[in-house]
Amino acid sequence: MAELKTASAESTAARVKADIAADDLSAQVAALRNDLSRLTESVVALGQGAKSAVSDEASLMTERLRDKVREEPLVALAVTAGIAYVFGLLSRR
Repeated sequence: MAELKTASAESTAARVKADIAADDLSAQVAALRNDLSRLTESVVALGQGAKSAVSDEASLMTERLRDKVREEPLVALAVTAGIAYVFGLLSRR
């Protein structure tokens, strides 16, 4: 009978430990989800910042190119013709 009580007590203790472990695991999973959510927000913000920087730089380069073509239209025409000629040679092969 004493052995049965001891086994029952050990079983109860094991269940309590398992419940504590399950609660601890649930808390860790919740913390991990929270961390993942914050990380996702950070990555989205970083991506939007990079997109904005690239867009601004592209606009600036486009404006510089337009100004250069307006200042020297013959040079721009010669460069365009040269590039078209090279592409034409490459497409024949």
